[in-house]
Amino acid sequence: MQKKNCRMCRSNKLHMFLDLGFTALADGFITREQLNEPEKQYPLRVCVCRECGLFQLDHVVPPDELYRKNYPYLSSVTKTGREHFHGMATSICKKYGIGRDKLAIDVGSNIGVLLEGFKSNGLRVLGIDPADNIVEMANKRGIETWPEYFNGNIATKVLKEKGRASVITGTNVFAHIDDLDDMMDAVSKILEDDGIFVFELPYLVDLLDNLEYDTIYHEHLSYISIKPLVKFFRKFKMELFDVERTGIHGGSIRVFVCKKGKHKIQKAVDELVNLEDDKKVYDLKRLEKFSRDVQKQKEDLIDLLRSIKKQGKRIVGLSAPAKGNTLLNYCKIGTDYLDYVTEKAETKIGLYTPGTHIEVKDDASIIRDRPGYALLLAWNFAPEIIKNMEEFRKNGGKFIIPIPAPKVV
Repeated sequence: MQKKNCRMCRSNKLHMFLDLGFTALADGFITREQLNEPEKQYPLRVCVCRECGLFQLDHVVPPDELYRKNYPYLSSVTKTGREHFHGMATSICKKYGIGRDKLAIDVGSNIGVLLEGFKSNGLRVLGIDPADNIVEMANKRGIETWPEYFNGNIATKVLKEKGRASVITGTNVFAHIDDLDDMMDAVSKILEDDGIFVFELPYLVDLLDNLEYDTIYHEHLSYISIKPLVKFFRKFKMELFDVERTGIHGGSIRVFVCKKGKHKIQKAVDELVNLEDDKKVYDLKRLEKFSRDVQKQKEDLIDLLRSIKKQGKRIVGLSAPAKGNTLLNYCKIGTDYLDYVTEKAETKIGLYTPGTHIEVKDDASIIRDRPGYALLLAWNFAPEIIKNMEEFRKNGGKFIIPIPAPKVV
């Protein structure tokens, strides 16, 4: 569905500055039987709203196509991710004095890793996630999770069955939602008067500074900076009162929101608004340069892969995150460059990458097979992955890190 109005301010002043072409869904892994079937592809273009500054896609894929059918992403795959989410829960409880038996709700909770952290701090927990297969896993792990989209109707059900929440969280979820007004109405309805809404997601400043265009895919409808958020939350008599920068996913922000007047607004909010202005985040010339730099990165990466192949060396992809599929599809990297891709998540092993149709094998394959090079698609977890693949390195293997500029390590 073509989006002609900003999802925050409703302005029609959307300026498209980056076109990554038509691509398959980044988490739309397919079976061997589906290889010869038609595969849906959608435009992947990024716009900036010239009215409020929100960065967003101008095409919306129906959410049921994204999340309902065997959604493959698991939030517990990396040790770094698990430690991050558990630490986030403990930090929130300590910082805001959220006591035992209070209710924590996580929107887009996946298999419940963040909620595990709240549960270990004595809170009651509830997850809400639309992916049926993921919800089944979460409930088996002892994290009560409802297979639903978070909206006004679900908020009414939560109030009736669970009461109000002291903390509502969403990690890498806020940017996935098209109707943000409906979401915030639901948050406001079930949040205690002194409760907090905390969400975390990749920060636009880091995306632009580090050329992280592979974080752009159809699930990520918005690319968030602080300036448009400050104004947006006022519509719901709420305030963005604090923000923290974190290193996860190549650079993220953790945003804290409350009902108006319930918390003192911290100086970090204005500091990041000023940083965005200093970095000329909303300047069209800066964005046009970003687009040119993306094209050059593509050319440089293809040149590097070609030179390796000309030497008679074999290359595989290491890990199969959604972001990796943006990179593979945009750069047109298929089986002509990569023999296969390896992955830890059992939900992806045995399938084929969307659009490029590269077979996904288990991580142990790279040790047994001994290719010369591994293209690190989950570069944001490079230190952990490289450490785990020490045997590959000892066997003479080398890693290619594609972002921001391709390099061999």
